[in-house]
Amino acid sequence: QVQLVESGGGLVQAGGSLRISCKASGLTGSIYDMGWFRQAPGKEREFVATISRNRISTYYTDSVKGRFTISRDNAKNTVYLQMNSLKPEDTAVYYCAARNTARNLASQHYDYWGQGTQVTVSS
Repeated sequence: QVQLVESGGGLVQAGGSLRISCKASGLTGSIYDMGWFRQAPGKEREFVATISRNRISTYYTDSVKGRFTISRDNAKNTVYLQMNSLKPEDTAVYYCAARNTARNLASQHYDYWGQGTQVTVSS
């Protein structure tokens, strides 16, 4: 009984920045970790970043380390992904995810998913 809605996607030039958001509603008190995945054309969905419930721990895939930052505002039930130095290969549909149990942040097991927001990076 958790709904996730992403927003903030769009078109940006290579080297630019974009921040996407994910708003959770429903039984938000049950949410532990929240994260982001992405799926590029012709590729499988891949993990991007995760943040723990207390906002202390984060985990990123190697390709975005140093460029992307995940953050969380629990009062607003919202998780963000700040994307800097964007590359054409970052082009994908970005999906928000959440889980109702505490796990190792590297785990890719999530219980709730949003419908995605398109991020397109032009060269």
